[in-house]
Amino acid sequence: MPVRPDKPQLVPAKQVPSRSPFTLEGRAALLHAICHIEFNAINLALDAVWRFAGMPAAFYTDWFSVAAEEALHFQLLREHLQTLGWDYGDFDAHDGLWTMCEKTSNDILARMALVPRTLEARGLDATPLIQDKLSKAGDARAVAILDIILRDEVGHVAIGNRWFHHLCQARGLDAVALYPQLVRQYEAPRLRPPFNEAARKAAGFTEEELAFLLGVD
Repeated sequence: MPVRPDKPQLVPAKQVPSRSPFTLEGRAALLHAICHIEFNAINLALDAVWRFAGMPAAFYTDWFSVAAEEALHFQLLREHLQTLGWDYGDFDAHDGLWTMCEKTSNDILARMALVPRTLEARGLDATPLIQDKLSKAGDARAVAILDIILRDEVGHVAIGNRWFHHLCQARGLDAVALYPQLVRQYEAPRLRPPFNEAARKAAGFTEEELAFLLGVD
């Protein structure tokens, strides 16, 4: 486990209350949740570097660059949160991302399939919806920060896709057929629409992979 600050207090996901972004405290809680995701994402990228030996040098360069960008996202969100009168750690948070990191600690192929291109890819779908709410709430700065995050996350998911397909090819596995098997084996969430198809295509998802997500035969 990486070293963590004393706060936020970590609770089960269902115990993290949902708050309206149309109140100041609710907006701060929403931004805090995203800030926590970015904090975890720093450690996720560095865990891939530390844990999985024997990969090409480009693998480690990729994940170091991801960690640096995730740290920037965390900094931008934390600074904005402070302008609203709160700080990172002031709200409870859950640890869903790190739980999947632990589940896949013994299999780099499962890690690439289920962390960057599954859990983190959810951000590609969710971010435009969150931006719409924040825009209606009048928080132009938060919307601008999420523009940066969405742009960079397309690249991060693309890195996960690239190494997932690299590993499948090296092992002689069918990436499209393998993915649902890994979802079942590791009890990853089956993603549901709406999907940001344009962002997912930009991140390297194939038509066959998108068809699986959309439930198209």
